[in-house]
Amino acid sequence: MIEHDGGLRVQGMALWLDATRSRDRCFVSHAHSDHAIRHRRIIASPQTARLYEHRLGRTLAETHAFHAPFEVDGARCWLLPAGHILGSSQILIEHKGRRIVYTGDCRMREGLTAEPITVEPCDILVMECTFGRPHYVFPEPAEVARRLCRFIEGTWNEGLTPVLLAYALGKGQEAMKLLGDRGYSCAVAEPVFRIARIYEEYGVRFGRYELLDPTLGAEGVRGQVVILPPHLRRSQILEDIGPCRTAMLTGWAMDRNCRFRYRVDEAIPLSDHADFQELLALVRQAAPKKVYTVHGFTEFAKHLRLLGYDADHLGP
Repeated sequence: MIEHDGGLRVQGMALWLDATRSRDRCFVSHAHSDHAIRHRRIIASPQTARLYEHRLGRTLAETHAFHAPFEVDGARCWLLPAGHILGSSQILIEHKGRRIVYTGDCRMREGLTAEPITVEPCDILVMECTFGRPHYVFPEPAEVARRLCRFIEGTWNEGLTPVLLAYALGKGQEAMKLLGDRGYSCAVAEPVFRIARIYEEYGVRFGRYELLDPTLGAEGVRGQVVILPPHLRRSQILEDIGPCRTAMLTGWAMDRNCRFRYRVDEAIPLSDHADFQELLALVRQAAPKKVYTVHGFTEFAKHLRLLGYDADHLGP
């Protein structure tokens, strides 16, 4: 029923789902680079299409609002919020009497900058399982916020600049929103800044923030929290702003060696993915007859089988 070949496809349909090779027509669940490559034509939410074009340039985009029905290859379809980042969507496909949901990356907890997830009952659930191992159970959001604030305040107490490493799309804006709501001022690198402006186009409101100017040195960021994408970790920027402490914002912080792997002073489990318990809750609520897992650990499907679900992992 579900084909997997450089992306996903419902048998009998020409529409691809988050294909990793260029296709004539592809549903793009969200604008992260591991899900969004250049296709001839995309189907996406308006937010995702806007972010996609920001990253990849102009494209032929067919956009649909959440919960608004449309037809593809004779099948009735809907986009549903996925809760991952702004505009991230699942697709519900009614095809030959079956309801099929592909989640893309998703999150059951309500974030600060993404539309809350909608879970629909379905016959076939094709779901991500990025954190599909039992030890990936994230702390409550309030506890994550406390850890983040403790890191910032402790860094300032040492006379240093706090630097948060967060992906330019999604995690960076989530951190900006979390800190702005608590009265902190942020100096953010240009990739994070430009995407924050797009978030504002769709109604997300941040607190105080400005574009980081590293040429101003330590004085230029005094009293501010610096937010950088991880790829700038080894750039001249950190030398320019002077003595600092770094924290990586990632769900992989639940791994004991995370701080050493990323070579940072602290790792904080701020994630835009569902953790293990959320993945199980998603399956329980959707109540599918068949589950296919993708984008994660193969053993999550084995765990579902132990719970009585008909589940298989697709892909390597």
